[in-house]
Amino acid sequence: MIDSRPVKRDMLPGPVDIAIDGSALTFDRAKRMADGKARELAASPMLLAWFDKKEWKHSPAIVCGCGNDVPSWVTYAQSRGARISVLVNDGEYVFLYKEG
Repeated sequence: MIDSRPVKRDMLPGPVDIAIDGSALTFDRAKRMADGKARELAASPMLLAWFDKKEWKHSPAIVCGCGNDVPSWVTYAQSRGARISVLVNDGEYVFLYKEG
């Protein structure tokens, strides 16, 4: 099931932007770059959630009626300690990490 609520920058914990050139940006490349940025910001970052705007997919693939406008995958990550959000190319991909 997919949560159709859009993600906005002000919903995310500790947002950091990175830009990756190239029209052939894939999820795997975006994740590698985001993982690298997260390692610059925390010793042992742990990925808790992600969002792929191109495919409108997210993980974890949960939907809850949390009573607010925040997507459930963001709520999930925040409730488990996410403190870093890496936004690739203005939110084309979003990765949420907790500090390990």
